[in-house]
Amino acid sequence: MILGYARVSTDDQLLDAQQDALTAAGAERIFSDKITGSSRSRPELDRMIEQLRDGDVVVVTKYDRLSRSLKDLLEIVESIREQGAGFRSLAEDIDTTTPAGRLVFHVFASIAQFERERISERTREGLAAARKRGRVGGRPPALSPAQKVEVRRMRDQELRPLPEIAQLFRVSVKTIRRA
Repeated sequence: MILGYARVSTDDQLLDAQQDALTAAGAERIFSDKITGSSRSRPELDRMIEQLRDGDVVVVTKYDRLSRSLKDLLEIVESIREQGAGFRSLAEDIDTTTPAGRLVFHVFASIAQFERERISERTREGLAAARKRGRVGGRPPALSPAQKVEVRRMRDQELRPLPEIAQLFRVSVKTIRRA
């Protein structure tokens, strides 16, 4: 039996394109999750793997639908293999039911992991360079230093309630507490 697996990261993303491609590839059943690929615990993926039988093939549109991490991807594909099933990725034309397909799968997965690590490294380098130039990332503070002084004065001297101060500065009570 051909089983499809589709995944998107957020609830507002649609699974339609993946499901259509999996149906066109012959998937008789499709399991779908709306959860980040970095999370290893995915209910529908786990349910699909539990139901695999010898000779089944799991099909995905792209192998990153299974996982963003090389370690997790290899573990998932190994779980599929342990059930006696194969794995196919449509976009990368990978089919682990053949020795050549298994080789190509491992090469592609390694390249993807390398690229993710390079992106992370470039991001860290860019942030470090920006810090050296005096730039600090993140959201600007909701209150200026002068406003923080005024918040403390209103609280301590005028004894105003925090919700009232928050409303005056158009910020949350939590922001006022931090000030």
